[in-house]
Amino acid sequence: MTRVAIMQPTWLPWIGWFDLMDQVDHFVLLDDVAFSRQSWQQRNRVKLPGGLHWLTVPVRTAGRLGAPIAEVEIADPRFFARHVRTIEQGYAGAPGLGRVRPALRALTGDWTRLVDASLDLITLLRGWLEVHTPMTRSSTLGGAGDRVERLVQICRRLGADTYVTPPGALAYLATEATPFTAAGVEVLVHTYVHPTYAQPHPPFAPYASAIDLVLSEDERAPAVMRSGRRAPVPLADALAARPTTAVA
Repeated sequence: MTRVAIMQPTWLPWIGWFDLMDQVDHFVLLDDVAFSRQSWQQRNRVKLPGGLHWLTVPVRTAGRLGAPIAEVEIADPRFFARHVRTIEQGYAGAPGLGRVRPALRALTGDWTRLVDASLDLITLLRGWLEVHTPMTRSSTLGGAGDRVERLVQICRRLGADTYVTPPGALAYLATEATPFTAAGVEVLVHTYVHPTYAQPHPPFAPYASAIDLVLSEDERAPAVMRSGRRAPVPLADALAARPTTAVA
């Protein structure tokens, strides 16, 4: 069995994103689809004394509607120094700061494209979380068609017989999963229960960037991340378990 997961590159992804990567044989960064402004593609959150705080990468969007993620340009290269300063101040005294700070400072921050910045941070985070799954950018694989057909083509190119999807895709897979069946690719749905851990500034707030876990728990971070893992669920079972909405 060869499992593949395909996700858009996001800025400082949350731990569930890395847990999905950790459960497959190949992880594809879907960087040739349209960029969505003010989405997880360009921002995420860290936990500061006042609560969850957004870290946003400024990008050029004027006149570039529909541009693929791989082509999105950073508008202000000074953003990363501000992000590092926010992290250092907000996590002063956190167990993992001694390991995280020098690695962040070692990055030059001179990226011109969002995807390159995202990949550098993803590489750091997956190293700290001990996730070693091979990664490929979809823009290097080619392919065309609608969103599902594109996913199926990627699975075929990588010799996958199983596609593991995040639960957010159920909204369209409920009616658009036929191409997977026709290609002989089983669809499983990633299942994850967010663990709690000792954030420096309680009360605990889930769904922050994975860097929050690394800073909070340091070398325990990989075990904490994996503690939220549940077995992936077949697509049909996940669809049957979805709550139904009553119609008046």
